[in-house]
Amino acid sequence: MAVDRERVAALVRELLAAIGEDPERPGVHLTPQRVADAYAEFFSGVGMDAAAPLAHTISVARGPAPDTLPSGAVMLRDIRFRSVCEHHLLPFRGHAHIAYLPGEQVVGLGALPKVVDILASRPQVQERLGEQIADTIADSLDARGVLVVLDASHECVTMRGDRQTEASTITIAARGELSEPAARAELIALLGAPRG
Repeated sequence: MAVDRERVAALVRELLAAIGEDPERPGVHLTPQRVADAYAEFFSGVGMDAAAPLAHTISVARGPAPDTLPSGAVMLRDIRFRSVCEHHLLPFRGHAHIAYLPGEQVVGLGALPKVVDILASRPQVQERLGEQIADTIADSLDARGVLVVLDASHECVTMRGDRQTEASTITIAARGELSEPAARAELIALLGAPRG
């Protein structure tokens, strides 16, 4: 479902009036349309199938490199994401780190950021976002295990209340063999490893 930009713009005009601002003032006259355009981007994942990017898989045994069967996890770290907190409609942003233990099928690495982007482009909470990413990968691939670590800064924490400007939130979602803390410890340690 596409964002109804005209309706959003009308509501933003009403919001401006409700906070005591003149919606026709030159500085904010175009704000309703700008917000509507931004919301169309921020919430583009509403109604989208997050599993769609994972539909094209590659056979490990019969694929292009059958002599390089993975014995361990495949990890993609530092996937940038941004979302909007459903509680205050303020942004949060950070990095997603995804690992999975392949079964017979693997997926192109470019598909994983697409899953994150679709799910993050909805009104969200970080805890649910990580769980949805893990479920989507676990349900779409024959992975033996999935681990999703999200590290994000929330403007509802950094810009309001006590204004903890340096605070970040880390959440972990795990499925299958990576649900056991000992099994995921090595992968979590790799998140802090220097790049080669």
